Amino acid sequence: MITVNGKKKDLEKPMTVTEYLNENSYVPATVAIELNEEILERELYGKTILREGDIMEIVQFMGGGSGLKEENKEDKLVIGGHEFTSRFILGSGKFSLDLVKACVEKAGAQIITLALRRANEGGLANILDYIPKDVTLLPNTSGARTAEEALRIAKLSRELGCGDFVKVEVIHDSKYLLPDNYETVRATEMLAKEGFIVMPYMYPDLNVARDLVNAGAACVMPLGSPIGSNKGICTREFIQILIDEIDLPIIVDAGIGRPSQACEAMEMGASAVMANTAIATAGNVEVMAEAFKKAIEAGRSAYLSGLGRTLEKGASASSPLTGFLRD
Repeated sequence: MITVNGKKKDLEKPMTVTEYLNENSYVPATVAIELNEEILERELYGKTILREGDIMEIVQFMGGGSGLKEENKEDKLVIGGHEFTSRFILGSGKFSLDLVKACVEKAGAQIITLALRRANEGGLANILDYIPKDVTLLPNTSGARTAEEALRIAKLSRELGCGDFVKVEVIHDSKYLLPDNYETVRATEMLAKEGFIVMPYMYPDLNVARDLVNAGAACVMPLGSPIGSNKGICTREFIQILIDEIDLPIIVDAGIGRPSQACEAMEMGASAVMANTAIATAGNVEVMAEAFKKAIEAGRSAYLSGLGRTLEKGASASSPLTGFLRD
């Protein structure tokens, strides 16, 4: 009788350590042996015969957890039947034109927003000249106070060659710039009937989100916090409800101020993140754009892999506390 890793074992016949390892499906090259509390040198495995009363510890390195789910290599963002591999939507409102192209490239963004304004005299530069041709243009209805005004802006944008995508913003609160959910639902229905791919910006409310789905929205874009505040996801719990209950892409828009906050949104299960102010007001705009790209990708990967559990009390060792040296 010998003891191996704390368990009694009967030996039917005398055998060397190497023979024992092979017979019990150990790989000699990957283990270390402690025999009677002395480390056994590897070259002695084949010469050392196990005897009655021997105590042997067979140890090897072990990972602290199980493997991750395989990431879906075909994971794509689908909006209105259009597929995108990037989940970062870039707002262009506060960039200087010479930085727009660089930011799009650094961010890896495939969608960029545009605002419609009256043209200035004098042949000033056109923002479209600075946006790569393969990027989808997303005109917003910024400035609209009613559904009718949003429809008017969207039609003018389409006339300028921006296609059928439109981000609905209906706001008449000039202090907090909170979207008017009621008018947003009306605008969404009107625009969907006109053939637009409607991406409505809204205050996160489950009932309103359901109304937007019924009105023909292609996604739902709840705010994280007030526009331009960089305060992060102040409406986290309400956005999580939308992610859990609405069968459309949920894109967190407004208030995301740091890459870590964008990552948090993606870990929650958001389909994409939109940001502008956090990048435009950064010390190094291009570097920040790339940081957001990486954070969004990391958050999406974490969500797809399945986040680990959270313990409300106590602790749990990452490596086994048993099965080692007779414990």
